[in-house]
Amino acid sequence: MRAPLPEIGRDQLMALIDHTSAVIYMRDADGRYLLVNREYERLFGLRREDIMGLTDHDLFPRDIADKFRQNDLEALAGGVPVQMEEEAPGEDGPRTYITAKFPLIDGDGRAYAVAGISTDITKRSRAEAALRHSEERFRLLAEHAQDIIFRYRLEPEPGMEYLSRAVESITGRPAEEFYARPELIMECVLPEDRPLFEQSWQAPRTRTITFRLCRADGGMVFIEQRASTVTDDAGRVVAVEGIMRDVTERIAAERERSELEQQLRQAERLDSLGQLAGGIAHDFNNILAVISGYADMLAEELGEDHPGYADAAGIKQAANRGSALTRQLLIFSRSEPSRPETLDLNAVAEDLQRMLGRTLGEDIEFTTELAPDLPPIVMDRSKLEQVLMNAVLNSRAAMPDGGRLTIATSLERAGDGAAQVSLAVVDTGCGMTPEVLARAFEPFFTTRGRGSGTGLGLATAYGVVTDAGGTISLESQPGRGTTLRVRLPAGVALTPGTGMVELPPPARPGRGRRVFVVEDEEAVRDIVCRLLRKAGYEVAAAANPAEALRMCREDDLRFDMLLSDVIMPGMSGTQLAAELRAQRPDLPVLFMSGYTSGPAPGGQAMPPDAPLIHKPFDSKTLLNEVHQLLAQHIH
Repeated sequence: MRAPLPEIGRDQLMALIDHTSAVIYMRDADGRYLLVNREYERLFGLRREDIMGLTDHDLFPRDIADKFRQNDLEALAGGVPVQMEEEAPGEDGPRTYITAKFPLIDGDGRAYAVAGISTDITKRSRAEAALRHSEERFRLLAEHAQDIIFRYRLEPEPGMEYLSRAVESITGRPAEEFYARPELIMECVLPEDRPLFEQSWQAPRTRTITFRLCRADGGMVFIEQRASTVTDDAGRVVAVEGIMRDVTERIAAERERSELEQQLRQAERLDSLGQLAGGIAHDFNNILAVISGYADMLAEELGEDHPGYADAAGIKQAANRGSALTRQLLIFSRSEPSRPETLDLNAVAEDLQRMLGRTLGEDIEFTTELAPDLPPIVMDRSKLEQVLMNAVLNSRAAMPDGGRLTIATSLERAGDGAAQVSLAVVDTGCGMTPEVLARAFEPFFTTRGRGSGTGLGLATAYGVVTDAGGTISLESQPGRGTTLRVRLPAGVALTPGTGMVELPPPARPGRGRRVFVVEDEEAVRDIVCRLLRKAGYEVAAAANPAEALRMCREDDLRFDMLLSDVIMPGMSGTQLAAELRAQRPDLPVLFMSGYTSGPAPGGQAMPPDAPLIHKPFDSKTLLNEVHQLLAQHIH
């Protein structure tokens, strides 16, 4: 038989309860302390001898003591153990205990005392409170965030577990719809973007994607999603959670910036090509000046009755055609001097319609839609007409089977609020592909067959409009026609009296007057000198400004007027004229050039009393200018 267990005495029982971390105590039916353990003494800084016979109201604040007493009475009245949470003051603030209380019953079945065992759960309680507080803060943060915060369950059954309020402002649908229909989120994604979206919800790593989503009102938004998957213990993807952000405005801004960068690159490319075109035109004009001069001399020598006269005239005509081509190059490069005047854009459009209305053909319906009371513009009329002419002829070529051509004007406001006059040439032709549209303003680019065009029409128009302070653009789609739109700043009328001054007609031939010719191009210098000598002038010539100055200083060269090229190596013609006029302020000066754009090289402005003739010029133009200039200065 098993030996009977020894009886446990009071001392053994006290040793047991004194070595536990729980607070153990016993109070009688009136609430007076009968027993406490050492943990009780440690926590409240009292000796057990001082506690015996006291009540909780002697030891704790009234509100706490009342709660303790209420819990004691509940245990005494029920006759069975009860459990509750209690708070008691501590050194670092209130502490929380989980307390078990049970009644002590005497032989008559009467509850004469209550015993309690309290375990300190302050750390756990504080952690739970902190967690609840953190969760509440996260909930408030998520609910007020502008981005969609979500968690979507994939397994075992799909379902939206959490969705922040921002979903309604972004998608136009309340969160309840997504909770009720888990498949709705997938249906909102554009079909073309769904494969990417589905893949992102299965990827093991966090990644960022951008997709398009349909709003409830039919609109579309761009969404940037950063999401990560949640896996179970077996590694299966069971959920996905992350953030969706509306980036529609950012995407639009990036596209606008990309378009502006593309326009800037195109403008830079066109500007560089313009500089190249201007340089080519300068050299070509020198060649044409020589050809034209020799053709004039040959024709004059042969006479109209000579069989070779027609050949000389053909050479002259070819030179004139080349001159027209170089003028287009100079207009494109913005190197052709403008002669601005105040223009009524509606009047120019009406004049063009009257001029071209019948020549375009009966299969073309040519109309105008002109806004009334347009402010004037300031521009070279011939250049504006050239722009319109090129646009109209391009539109005609795009409508081989007929169509409608409209010139429309309107008043607009630029981004800075400035008034600008808009001119649109609209056709119903075949339109352009994006590839052709991207290159339309490039010089020498044409979709017409060989020999059907130079490809300088739109490039020239670009130069003309830009030089006038405006913008030019094309809108076109294959099969839907083309719109060329020119926007020019609204101007004011020019001051009366500005513009070209008519010089008197040539007075008489050279009669031995001496002309000093300075030209770096030998062939041009030679033909100019021959033409002048043939007209009776004495001629001295220099190949560059430095040689010209040397001849004046060392050779004591005497002459009646200076005829100089503008752009030469080392020193410009305008600088040379300034040097010579320092000694002879009344020296007549005539400039010739095949390329002039803005201020003259070297920073020396073109003298206002020095006329300019443009290469290539014919002999009559050259001699007339020389005669008129000398007639004004020499009496």
